Amino acid sequence: MAMLGGFSSAQPKKSVPDGGSDVSDFVCPVCLEIFESPLTTQCGHTFCQSCLQECLRPQKPVCAVCRTALTNWTKAADLEALIHSSVAACKGCGVQVGLSQMRSHTAACSKYQEYIEEGVRSTAQSQPAIISPVPNRFTFSCPFCNCQNLDQDSLVEHCTTQHARDTRQVVCPICASMPWGDPSYRSTDFFQHLKIRHTFSYDTFVVSTTPSVMDFGFQLISCVTFFFFFFFFLLWCSAGLRHR
Repeated sequence: MAMLGGFSSAQPKKSVPDGGSDVSDFVCPVCLEIFESPLTTQCGHTFCQSCLQECLRPQKPVCAVCRTALTNWTKAADLEALIHSSVAACKGCGVQVGLSQMRSHTAACSKYQEYIEEGVRSTAQSQPAIISPVPNRFTFSCPFCNCQNLDQDSLVEHCTTQHARDTRQVVCPICASMPWGDPSYRSTDFFQHLKIRHTFSYDTFVVSTTPSVMDFGFQLISCVTFFFFFFFFLLWCSAGLRHR
């Protein structure tokens, strides 16, 4: 390092190849800063020494760029010498700065900080607003008093304790949020509906993207329980109709 420092101070520093604006060849893909003590892996990708050490923390380390297993790496001496002998313009203030000093310069340059903030704002404004057409299946509003942000268990408890004597026919917010739900259907006996239909959460048997064996077993049991109660409910309804 002392030799490189002597080399950079003894030789006139040259601009990066395109005239001082593009320093992408000197930027670490992990920290997005100018390389500091660069090391090149066997797969051909270069990182700062500290960034590569972070990549080596896992039991089976892989390259942060191509995910190849990391087995060996070497010091990028030529690249480090080029960094110490080159200059580029700060994207904030435009001053020509040695690449080896660019980190400390941009950290203290207010114009560079403004440049970064403006870039973040521009990126945020260019992103389209994403409005999900899928209804919220995690929190619900009480169909009687419109009390909001109730999860399924809280909704059942709230309705049974606060509105047990209310005989109004209401739409079940849990069913209405499901793909098969009818948002216009009003239950004639909402509390019996809650007791039979929603004694457990619908989400417990919706298969996740990467379910474990135990999760799958629990979901299967929940699904069977659901259909058992639903079948019992249909029998109960048909028996009631026959007695009328």
